[in-house]
Amino acid sequence: MNQDDIKALIESSIPESQVQAQIDGSHVHLVVVSPAFEGLMPVKKQQLVYACLQDSIASGAIHAVHMQTFTPAQWAEKQA
Repeated sequence: MNQDDIKALIESSIPESQVQAQIDGSHVHLVVVSPAFEGLMPVKKQQLVYACLQDSIASGAIHAVHMQTFTPAQWAEKQA
């Protein structure tokens, strides 16, 4: 799996999401921004992302995931 595959997979599964993906071997580093995260606790946000990657994790293609999840407002605040 490459960065574009992971990005496309998440963006097609989580509405209006924007994904930055970086791969280091079998480790994936993600930044995911989506209005779908509004009102969700951090664990619920992560569960949405993990659900997209479940098959790749189960197959061993992805060993570890480090992610940061933001609503658009949180992302704008972080960028300011």
